[in-house]
Amino acid sequence: MRNSIHQKFVSLFGTSGEQYASAGRINLIGEHTDYNGGFVFPGAIDKGIVVEIKPNGTSMVRVFALDRDSFATFDPNFEDIPDKGWVRYVFGVCREFIKRGGRVEGFDAVFAGDVPLGAGLSSSAALEGAFAFAINDLFGSGFDGATLARIGQSTEHNYCGVNCGIMDQFASIHGKKDHLMLLNCSTLEYKYFPFHAEGFRLVLVNTGVEHELASSAYNRRRQSCETAVAAIQKNHPEVKTLSDAKRIWLEEVREDICAEDFLRAQYVIGEMQRVLDVCDALLREDFETVGEMMYQTHFGLSRQYGVSCPELDFLNHLARKMDVTGSRMMGGGFGGCTINLVRDELYDSFVAAAKEKFAAEFGHEPQIYDVVISDGARKL
Repeated sequence: MRNSIHQKFVSLFGTSGEQYASAGRINLIGEHTDYNGGFVFPGAIDKGIVVEIKPNGTSMVRVFALDRDSFATFDPNFEDIPDKGWVRYVFGVCREFIKRGGRVEGFDAVFAGDVPLGAGLSSSAALEGAFAFAINDLFGSGFDGATLARIGQSTEHNYCGVNCGIMDQFASIHGKKDHLMLLNCSTLEYKYFPFHAEGFRLVLVNTGVEHELASSAYNRRRQSCETAVAAIQKNHPEVKTLSDAKRIWLEEVREDICAEDFLRAQYVIGEMQRVLDVCDALLREDFETVGEMMYQTHFGLSRQYGVSCPELDFLNHLARKMDVTGSRMMGGGFGGCTINLVRDELYDSFVAAAKEKFAAEFGHEPQIYDVVISDGARKL
């Protein structure tokens, strides 16, 4: 991929640039807690976005998306949002740099990636991270990693219509090989946990169902959480997000909010505790508890938060029947992948059964990805 990017860069611009990369991510546990100010437990993976980039001495950005065979130009000093969807990510990163007093000059760029689209692995965060890291390095703005993550998050909010949390961008920027991170999304404090699951593999099974996070469904769930917080604040004004709330405080307002909003908030509060339980279990190398927490998360995402789909539920049920240690849907929901903690001796039979039985039920085989925990944004 790097060579193809370089060849295209030379053919388009007649020179060579510098190459940068940022990663997609998995999240072992802690779903839909990030925008509620809670804990998440992600890691960067060995699939991501690579960009070759070079200042061009003008005010214009010229960028080519190799995977889409699509070229675009824009002036980052103008506020008009481009029409092309993929260009908005690059444009948004540039604009968010400028808003924060960062330096952005004209540049040429070619990028490509190997993050499966629509799989819940945050290809958009990888794209934002690669360009943010590269622009920061090339033009010397000196922003720290947390600011680069915020730039990516603000790009989603202001240019792409997704009111997302900070987890995806933070993991894409800060990922560390062979480590997961416990991230407090309220304070952005984080701690690395070595992840050497001897005798296990992390396996993603991609349903092939693409989710649309910019749809109203995602934003409605965020609104449900905010509604629950507003109700709790009447009794406990110190509560700013659901991460501050106790389960009993939610029970106090059960009659004041609709049943749907109550279920959404109930899931989130429970999920925050599950993240901490998994951290403790990993320190003991208790992978059975880790796996059980993953199953509980899937149940909550499906039955309480309402972001699963028949394909994801099917794969989760199959994993439980086959004694897979842990399984849950991963990502924003409505499609994408399950993440599975699979013993080595079960790997072949699980993969074979997932392909065969899923195809029999839904008419196509799922894609299988083994996960390697890798580094985040970096210069190559």
